[in-house]
Amino acid sequence: MSSGFLSSLMNGDNWLIIFSVSAYALAIPSAVRAVLVTRTSQGAMGWVIALMAMPVISLPLYWVFGRTKFQGYVNRRAQIDELAVREAERLRALRHFDLEPRAGLQGLHGIASKLSGTGFLGGNCLELLVGGKATFDSILAEIAAAERYILVQYYIFRADGVGRRFAAALMARAKAGVKVSFLFDPIGSSLPRSFIEELRRAGIRCSPFDTTRGKGNRFQINFRNHRKIVVVDGRVGFIGGLNVGDDYLGLDPDVGRWRDAHVRIQGPAAVMAAVAFVKDWYWARRKLPRMDFDLPDACGDSRVLLWHTGPADDQPECTVSLLSSFNAARKRIWIANPYFVPTDPVQQALRLAILRGVDVRIVLPEKGDNRLIRQASWLYQADLLRAGGRVFHYCAGFLHTKAFVVDDLLACVGTVNLDHRSILINFEIAAFSDDERFVRSVGRMLDDDFAESREISIAEVNRRSIWHRFATRAANMLAPIL
Repeated sequence: MSSGFLSSLMNGDNWLIIFSVSAYALAIPSAVRAVLVTRTSQGAMGWVIALMAMPVISLPLYWVFGRTKFQGYVNRRAQIDELAVREAERLRALRHFDLEPRAGLQGLHGIASKLSGTGFLGGNCLELLVGGKATFDSILAEIAAAERYILVQYYIFRADGVGRRFAAALMARAKAGVKVSFLFDPIGSSLPRSFIEELRRAGIRCSPFDTTRGKGNRFQINFRNHRKIVVVDGRVGFIGGLNVGDDYLGLDPDVGRWRDAHVRIQGPAAVMAAVAFVKDWYWARRKLPRMDFDLPDACGDSRVLLWHTGPADDQPECTVSLLSSFNAARKRIWIANPYFVPTDPVQQALRLAILRGVDVRIVLPEKGDNRLIRQASWLYQADLLRAGGRVFHYCAGFLHTKAFVVDDLLACVGTVNLDHRSILINFEIAAFSDDERFVRSVGRMLDDDFAESREISIAEVNRRSIWHRFATRAANMLAPIL
């Protein structure tokens, strides 16, 4: 009897009723969750309307893109904090290097100390590395000199010419007894299994940063680990915009010249890059990497704030770091970034700076690698121009640099793009410094970028067709997930 009932129920149009009821049964709790956890009321309303009006389409989108807090990582971080007690005495020694920066940056220093545990650390040597050759040569030289351990983490790591140079260098040190840990984002890095197995046979511990691990995390592909970190012996660290691949040397004929920047940090601040790596490694492996937290000796007199941010932060630390920096400006904010679809607080901070009389200018690539972001970016470029800012499009290749200077006071180089994903969703890291030589070097790099760019005028923006404006607005609707 029951089988006959089910059979009749599935006949005709009854299956449509069952399908619709099932879709709404799943959509309703998802809509309730959207109201409870979505960052903004506008975002919550958008999800609720979409889930109720089009549950079949919007449900999978919400499961993938609806989360803004990486709760699984938060839970694991509590375990990391417990394990860190073992190293507390040595890490506590970092306080000896805790130094207030120059006047105007005390607020940034205090906020970072409160949120991330450390502010500006003194005793460092800094070097700005511009371009793939300078960056890769410097990193590979340090890897070759490693004596105790090497930590390597990349969003994109390709098994091409440059990637195999890195692999050969790491395997050589591993075979010499150096402890090597290699962490990569599985979405950004599609590495062949044979490549990973070759590294493992050489004694290298390899792991993907898999955001879908654990109960309730299966659809978390929206979270990505965008950090680029290399730490050698806790003595020297590298962070910045360059991943590992031939295209970052300008060897991809479809892309051409690649404009990018990295920073080499020698001294106590390098330990903070190791701390960021340890947290990510523990999420991936449920254990600590093979390393120690012995502090290096002071190298120079540069103060560095190394701030790692992400979707597990209790406070929106990436937003806070940008706002604190931009609000300190009195003369200039010069920015280089490949993507400019900022969150509203960041855009408002730039507008306020312009109203204070600050020279706000940004250089972007003339030809971007993401069509939707490029289209959406026009809305924010136009807004900045109308407020009195200046916008430049880099014409000498693809600009991938993520850097800015504030007055002659502060420079930042890191992995943070000025879009919703980097600011709110990705795991990122950035180095801030008030060292006068470093600020000048980043300023000169940006000056060179402006010289190789064409300036966009408000007249050019106003000449855009109605269809271009419509496409810009439509693309901007997807800004939170681009």
